[in-house]
Amino acid sequence: MSKITKDAILEKAKELNVKFVKLQFTDVFGTTKNVAIPVEQLEKALDGDIMFDGSSIEGFVRIEESDMYLKPDLTTFSLIPWKSEYGNVARLICDVYDSNGKPFAGCPRCNLKRVIKEAEEMGFTMNAGPEAEFYLFERDENGFPTLNSKDKGGYFDLSPIDLGDEVRRAMVTSLQGMGFEIEASHHEVGEGQHEIDFKYADAVTTADNILTFKFVVRKIAMQYGLHATFMPKPIFAKAGSGMHVHQSLFKKNKNAFYDANAKYQLSKTALYYIGGLLSHARGYAAVTNPLVNSYKRLVPGYEAPVYIAWSEKNRSPLVRIPARRGVGTRAELRCPDPSCNPYLALAVTLKAGIDGIRKKTDPGEPVNLNIYHLTEQQKSDMGIKSLPANLSEALDELEADEIIKSALGPHIYENYMVAKRIEWDEYRSQVHKWEIENYLSIY
Repeated sequence: MSKITKDAILEKAKELNVKFVKLQFTDVFGTTKNVAIPVEQLEKALDGDIMFDGSSIEGFVRIEESDMYLKPDLTTFSLIPWKSEYGNVARLICDVYDSNGKPFAGCPRCNLKRVIKEAEEMGFTMNAGPEAEFYLFERDENGFPTLNSKDKGGYFDLSPIDLGDEVRRAMVTSLQGMGFEIEASHHEVGEGQHEIDFKYADAVTTADNILTFKFVVRKIAMQYGLHATFMPKPIFAKAGSGMHVHQSLFKKNKNAFYDANAKYQLSKTALYYIGGLLSHARGYAAVTNPLVNSYKRLVPGYEAPVYIAWSEKNRSPLVRIPARRGVGTRAELRCPDPSCNPYLALAVTLKAGIDGIRKKTDPGEPVNLNIYHLTEQQKSDMGIKSLPANLSEALDELEADEIIKSALGPHIYENYMVAKRIEWDEYRSQVHKWEIENYLSIY
């Protein structure tokens, strides 16, 4: 594949009659930010000469060291597939550099590349494929989101029961317009819950695609008068929204997880990688499941992957090995939810996996039982632990896991922890509706 050049991007922008370009990047928490420039400034942007004030972005830098530069990734140039009255708009996803011309330690995308380089030094490249779920809710007369959905559909239901069918088609068409290869779209278990699956790619491309996916889904939902939310557990007693991430390592263009002659046809590399995912699961939970609300999803039932085990045959453990073998051999990590920063989530899980390979971590035998049906004593006897029960516990586990801390780097780790501790303290000090309903009239 020929390298994309600056001149090729300039020519493409002219051919597409682009008037504005969004230079996109993310903060530590995965929120997409952008600087919009008129197309006349595109050449300057492609040279990496667009500066912004990093002190205004949460988790970036202090005011006295605020000058940051955006370095666009030319492979991410894409026309945004909906019309603006002021002309066509394109986007470029950028890495953030500091004023010394070095990758900024607080840039999640640069950080993921750093961890990928560690894997590459071991001879591995990572592929990842997400399954991001979301809910579609109605908006009120003022345009604010509600929890109402007229959609009463369930898993794989058809229209007219599935009222989101047309909206999903619009989302799929827009995503295809931005270069996505869509594999499937369908109604999920919850009323108003949906999933659109797109093809796996290398880790950086997958993280880019997740952010683009969320941006497009929200925009199309808004055009239909709806609100799309990636909140992990928006409704009590209904299915939560997960983002299972399928992961595999390749070595010299061959799937390093596959061994036709091994038990389960899984190579030692695959088993050690799974061992790493399991041994560090409590440490990376605060990154893959970053909200107070994330732990309302991670409760037994609802197919939530609470238990730290692996299996080929059922969906109750944390890691599942899909049946396909050969080039498609992979591990499906089931705990992440779509509120996470995908760059950080892939960085910490890749780091966990390669640490397992380095240390030859034995994942134990697969647990091919429904763990939800086991007693506490049976789980204890089998050595099956659980993910953290809440964000505070997850942060404590992250604080104790040096490997996962190193996957984030000191800058991201410190800023992330400060913000998340504040988030937990604000939550735990609030008086919630449940407390009023259960205590006020009694005590």
